Amino acid sequence: MAINLKEVDGVPVKIKHRASCHCGLVEFELDLPEGLIDVRRCDCSLCRRRGAIAASIPLSGINILSGENLLKTYQFNTKTAMHFFCSNCGIYTHHQRRSNPSQYGFNVACLEGINPLKIPNIPTYNPRNGD
Repeated sequence: MAINLKEVDGVPVKIKHRASCHCGLVEFELDLPEGLIDVRRCDCSLCRRRGAIAASIPLSGINILSGENLLKTYQFNTKTAMHFFCSNCGIYTHHQRRSNPSQYGFNVACLEGINPLKIPNIPTYNPRNGD
C-alpha cells in the first residue's frame, strides 16, 4: 500500500521543495509536483539502523544547490544502491535505489518544514521478501 501525500500535518509539500542535512552545508531542491510519492520505511540492514522515512523521486528530481563536495557515498552487499550522506554531520540525504535504479529515495526529514513523524501508518518495504 503506497502512501502519497500533498501535505503533512497541514504543511503543504511544495512543487519545488528545499531540503538540507542537519548542519545545513548540503542543500538541495526536490521536484515534487505530485507531492511525496511512495512514502515508506525500508527493512534492509542499513535502513533499519538509520530509521529514516523515505519517499521516491526520479533521478532528475534532485538538484544539489550547495555542499555536493561534502556528500559521501556508502555501498554494501550488491553495491548497486548508492547511499549519500553529509560528511560533516552524517545525515543521510538520499540514495539511488537497488530496487529501482532510475529512482532516488530521499530522507523526508530533510525537507524544510516537514516533520515525517507526523505521517501515520507508514508501510515498511522488505527487500528480502521482494515487497
